[in-house]
Amino acid sequence: METLLRQDQEAPLKGVRSNIVQSIRAFRVSDLHEAAQSLGHHFLYANLAQAQTKQDVLDMIGAQFTLPSHFGKNFDALYDCMTDPLHKSGPQPGFVVVLEQIPTHPKFDKEAREQLLDIFRDTADYWNDRKIPFRCFYSFL
Repeated sequence: METLLRQDQEAPLKGVRSNIVQSIRAFRVSDLHEAAQSLGHHFLYANLAQAQTKQDVLDMIGAQFTLPSHFGKNFDALYDCMTDPLHKSGPQPGFVVVLEQIPTHPKFDKEAREQLLDIFRDTADYWNDRKIPFRCFYSFL
């Protein structure tokens, strides 16, 4: 019975590796949110549709993820906020992260988008080393 309940809780995440950064494609944000809640995982959501620059993206992620006020608003600081302090704060159940509508604006070009996704890939690796699920889903504007 417990196995069936666990499968129902993971339904939208069934078949999704436990530590991955991937396009949101067929997933609905509401289903991902429900799955995170039922599993007891942290759900972090940022809608970046209004962002145009790297600084806009970082500001919006910082605000929508409720990162600490000392967040340095650069990619290194984002990685730091998503990893070590959380690990040091105690056991973590897991994470479902959604970055919706990452801008494709000339001021936030392909290189900047890849750098952003690399931060989340590195974060997924960090949590994987600690056997903590970290799934990040993204879409482009």
